[in-house]
Amino acid sequence: MANEHHIEVRRTARYYTLGDIGPETRDVWFVVHGYGQLARDFMSEFEVIASPSRVIVAPEALARYYIADEKGFHSAQSKVGATWMTREDRECEISDYIVYLDALFEEINSRVDRSLVSVTVLGFSQGGATANRWVTKGKSRVDRLIMWGALIASDSDLNNAAEFFRNVELHIVYGKRDQFLTEGMIDDYKARLAEAAIPYTLHTFEGGHRMDRETLKRLTE
Repeated sequence: MANEHHIEVRRTARYYTLGDIGPETRDVWFVVHGYGQLARDFMSEFEVIASPSRVIVAPEALARYYIADEKGFHSAQSKVGATWMTREDRECEISDYIVYLDALFEEINSRVDRSLVSVTVLGFSQGGATANRWVTKGKSRVDRLIMWGALIASDSDLNNAAEFFRNVELHIVYGKRDQFLTEGMIDDYKARLAEAAIPYTLHTFEGGHRMDRETLKRLTE
């Protein structure tokens, strides 16, 4: 029988920014992409909220892969996507991306006056659970968490998280035709949050499992 082992190794992570960090910076957003996306492509969704006082940071998941075509094959020309984790060795995957995102946060945080800057973390789809685990289990201190087309991670201890969300605004956003979020799932989600006395603001839009730029603009107001 094979014996399982782990070793920590150095990785080079990629991220993108929209806007320049400087004395005018008052608003920093960390936006966490979903399954099969790349940070560069995901960042295009946020061009509508770009402003001289806002910096948007899009980290990219560490595991990239070729997305197979309809025949189930891929080539060197196939589209590339990234994933934050799979079920395989999941605890180490989670630990690794929390360390990575904390390091990125510290890199950005060291270049702004934190007393003047508001920090928002937005997670879309798979990136929602990623963002949720990061801000509740990591070292980074943020002001607002936006869960977009995503539920609170199933392994989250909401009773312990309740204290965290007394100091962090929680916003939940989903499209009314999101094929991955059924009405029963949303009702159960609301019930779990209510049971743990976690306050939140709910936003919906007409659409499916995607970002919505008008809703995004409203979240900056």
